[in-house]
Amino acid sequence: MTPLDLLDIDASLSEEERQIRAVVRRLVTDRVRPHVAGWYEDGQVPARELAREFGKLGLLGMHLTGYGCAGSSAVAYGLACLELEAGDSGVRSLVSVQGSLAMYAIWRFGSEEQKQRWLPAMAAGEAIGCFGLTEPDHGSDPGSMATRARRDGDDWILNGSKLWITNAPIADVGVIWARTDEGVRGFAVPMDTPGVTAREIRHKMSLRASLTGEIALDDVRLPADARLPEAIGLKAPLGCLTEARHGIVWGALGAARDCLETALEYATTRTQFGRPLAGFQLTQAKLADMAVEWNKGMLLALHLGRLADAGSLRPHQVSVGKLNNVREALAIARQCRTILGANGVSGEYPVMRHANNLESVLTYEGTSEIHQLVIGQRLTGVSAFA
Repeated sequence: MTPLDLLDIDASLSEEERQIRAVVRRLVTDRVRPHVAGWYEDGQVPARELAREFGKLGLLGMHLTGYGCAGSSAVAYGLACLELEAGDSGVRSLVSVQGSLAMYAIWRFGSEEQKQRWLPAMAAGEAIGCFGLTEPDHGSDPGSMATRARRDGDDWILNGSKLWITNAPIADVGVIWARTDEGVRGFAVPMDTPGVTAREIRHKMSLRASLTGEIALDDVRLPADARLPEAIGLKAPLGCLTEARHGIVWGALGAARDCLETALEYATTRTQFGRPLAGFQLTQAKLADMAVEWNKGMLLALHLGRLADAGSLRPHQVSVGKLNNVREALAIARQCRTILGANGVSGEYPVMRHANNLESVLTYEGTSEIHQLVIGQRLTGVSAFA
């Protein structure tokens, strides 16, 4: 499929998986690549329009079953994330937050009525979801969240705020996590409920082709049936994050591949000192090292995807994938920028855009340090979180 596939990993994919990948790649080529540099520069993206197009192809919640979802394999979903992020991390985030966080939370923890109300429209891209866990003062430590939900008769009253919430400015439903007297609980909150306001965060230097917002909850009154009945304790939102991180394991490799393919093309066509850049030993050493790391990342992603499809993927294994693949993808993007020289910072090439985006991917849905602690606890049996 690509000269970067030094280990013939492509042969390990099924024909159906390759076909799904090809469909998503064509979509990204036709719909994202011609416009994404402008979206990034302007800090705007036609998210609702894209969501409807993604919904027509079955990409939203594609690894879920029923309610209009495609029921694809975990590997197929991963390959879709890779192709989407080869276009832009923000585009992949739109799909990932919609399907693996908001839709998954309702699908896994919601009532049948909640599933029927939201999931078919979300799968079609007609309704947009967001996932409200991170707060202004509580990112890596969600257990200390300040958002509260209290009972008032049969209703719930929510107060608090959420920050850095993808899709929030245009969301129709927010999966909001709050502390109650019984512990952490999740709520499916229509975003037009009185007391809910969403403010778009501007002036970002990363993920500029993604809509990010702050959600304020001011005495938001919700009926009893807004609570996700099966979401009990902090393990519920953390389980959603594990689901979403699997897509990131693959997605980061898409950004890295796009950087590598750009650098390869540039190195073979750019002439300096009477020869192409690719003819210099230092350039070949850079390309070889990056290609090796990319292939190792692909093997890791594929292994985790097969474990997920077998129903045996565990959270610490996803932490291994997220830690390694995002860290290596960012290193690849930075190194590819050196091959392009000054052109590496130009918006005419995607490398700096990917590098900037990966700075966010490195820290969202679990910083590298958090994943190191997850792996460290697995190795030692000792928690270092507190």
